Amino acid sequence: SLSAGLDLPGRFLFAILTLMTLIAILVFIEEAVYIYRKIPSSKRSIIIWINAAAPVISTTSCIGMWVPRSTMFTDFTAGIFFAIVIHKFLMMMIKECGGQKVLLRRFENARFTISTGPCCCCCLCLPRVPITRQTLFWLKLGTFQFAVLRPVLIFLSIVLWTNGNYVLNNLSPKGPALWISCFIGALTLCALWAVGIMFRKVRILLKCKNIIPKFALYQFIVILNQLQTTIINIFATQKIIPCAPPLSSRARGSYIAQQLLIMEMFLITVISRVVYRRKYHDLEPPECVAEEPGDKKETP
Repeated sequence: SLSAGLDLPGRFLFAILTLMTLIAILVFIEEAVYIYRKIPSSKRSIIIWINAAAPVISTTSCIGMWVPRSTMFTDFTAGIFFAIVIHKFLMMMIKECGGQKVLLRRFENARFTISTGPCCCCCLCLPRVPITRQTLFWLKLGTFQFAVLRPVLIFLSIVLWTNGNYVLNNLSPKGPALWISCFIGALTLCALWAVGIMFRKVRILLKCKNIIPKFALYQFIVILNQLQTTIINIFATQKIIPCAPPLSSRARGSYIAQQLLIMEMFLITVISRVVYRRKYHDLEPPECVAEEPGDKKETP
């Protein structure tokens, strides 16, 4: 068994990380009960989904740490959940503005700036797009396609993997791993781009609802779960992370990524509880928002 092959410091580390995962789950359950009681039903499920991202990733990483052969399944489970959370975060910003109809009234003559990251941050020549039902539909489609297509591609990867055709280390053009990874990467960029466009427009309006810290936590989950894990796996594949018998380079890289994620997601879970637990006032009606600039000028 895995625990039999660990020395005393290794067992202590595994015990601490497992305890952190259990605490993160308990914190989330307590937070979910609070949200269910205090938050309006229209926002309740969305906020619970977003708060669940860090505990779910921490749990899948813990399972992968204790059962190394399950790593592919746990990574895929975390990936599917993460895809859904990206769509939920976009919907949360729309809900916090009062819903789609109220958002369209607030930004009746405004425009979306689409020259934003991660796709078009350098394309400053791109035109600004008017905020209409159609543009909102395309933004929601940008995240919804990721929530739908990523699970489908992950399921396809598992089927190919069980048949021996999908090998993560084999990135040759003839293998399916390269093409599936590139397609998932393109879908991810489109989904993150849609969220970035919406955030850039509503961040001032939703500043009173702490949207900036919420977006920062969401970005940390994106970077740590996607970018950090990918970099560590590349280092392990290229043997930059040395092997330590009985663990190969790839196994050590997987352990390092999982252990880092457990600690990082534990911190994000605790911080999310503080950020989302606060009581926020509802926004003023759109008619009052139009009068705010004049009121501010009169204030000494």
